[in-house]
Amino acid sequence: MSIKSTIISIAAVSGGGKTTITKKLSLVLEDTKELFFDDYDFKKAPDDIVQWVDQGADYNLWNLEPLVSEIEKIKSSREVPTYILLDYPFSYRNDNMKKYIDLSIYIDTPLDVAMARRILRDHTKSNINDVRNEVKFYLQYGRVAYLEMKNSIKPNSDIVIDGTLPPDKIVELIIKEIRDRGL
Repeated sequence: MSIKSTIISIAAVSGGGKTTITKKLSLVLEDTKELFFDDYDFKKAPDDIVQWVDQGADYNLWNLEPLVSEIEKIKSSREVPTYILLDYPFSYRNDNMKKYIDLSIYIDTPLDVAMARRILRDHTKSNINDVRNEVKFYLQYGRVAYLEMKNSIKPNSDIVIDGTLPPDKIVELIIKEIRDRGL
């Protein structure tokens, strides 16, 4: 008898809570393996995210082979986990990844909240000019990438959860969905 992992992807804009929710969810669900998008080096990926969005945001331009290989390795291992949790921003939009995902969750975090979280996370030791430059870049260029997520990934997900809720409440809602769906 073959054991199959349920693969759950967690998407959000940068600063939207993907990593926090993935980690907290792994503490509540039994028998999990977490994979984090930012841990992989995707050599065949767009170099300039803003340009990629301006040119139509083709998610299939991302060669996600390192992540796909890791999923395949886990699925064929001796001890297959019940759940594989993906901190993964693209939901079902990449054709090579979508066949692996059983449930896609989008954490809908307002852009101002996500930006504030990024500043708090990424600039603990930065000077004010570094913070100012980050905000300036976001306003001039980066915001389009955030809006791409809202416009493309959010409607492509199975579940959308309010990203302003406390993390424990978000996890509680995800667990309820998992149970309601028999996953």
